[in-house]
Amino acid sequence: MNKDNKSVYDSPTTISTTQRHILTILVDNEPGVLARVVGMFSGRGYNIDSLNVAEVSNQHISRITIVTHGTNEVIQQIQSQLMNIVPVHKVTNLESEVSSVEAEVALVYMNIDDKNKKSAYQICDLYRARKIENEHNSIIFEIAGASERINTFIKDIEKVAEIEIVRSGPVAISSLKNEEE
Repeated sequence: MNKDNKSVYDSPTTISTTQRHILTILVDNEPGVLARVVGMFSGRGYNIDSLNVAEVSNQHISRITIVTHGTNEVIQQIQSQLMNIVPVHKVTNLESEVSSVEAEVALVYMNIDDKNKKSAYQICDLYRARKIENEHNSIIFEIAGASERINTFIKDIEKVAEIEIVRSGPVAISSLKNEEE
């Protein structure tokens, strides 16, 4: 008998921690598929941090990229449940892949004036953010890369300018094996 919780059953000795996971899901590109995938998440109480979907082949196959948080056990359960949805071909947890590439795009609108203009441009140069719009006392920069890089850029630029942000959320792919597309 387990002395800690007074249960006749042993408690698991290791409990995995909640962490960020990127799932890619190859599906038929047909009406209702995205709703079924998202419905599986919401119906079971799983949160979606980010969602991207686009057609990736001539055979009407789309890749859904979902960022979520959970334990390894919860993510395995999600993957198993997703495979039960009929038009799902493949589910990959890129966090368990040896090598994957992740990228996202952010548009950052900032108010600038003579006091902060030089600092704002220096930070944008440092992060290789690209100016795409400049009008009066506002400017819009585009930055692409890993989510952590964009987070750091936002933290730095917020120190010198008032900003508004639009982010795409990450898209990702395994860099070692050919995924069916």
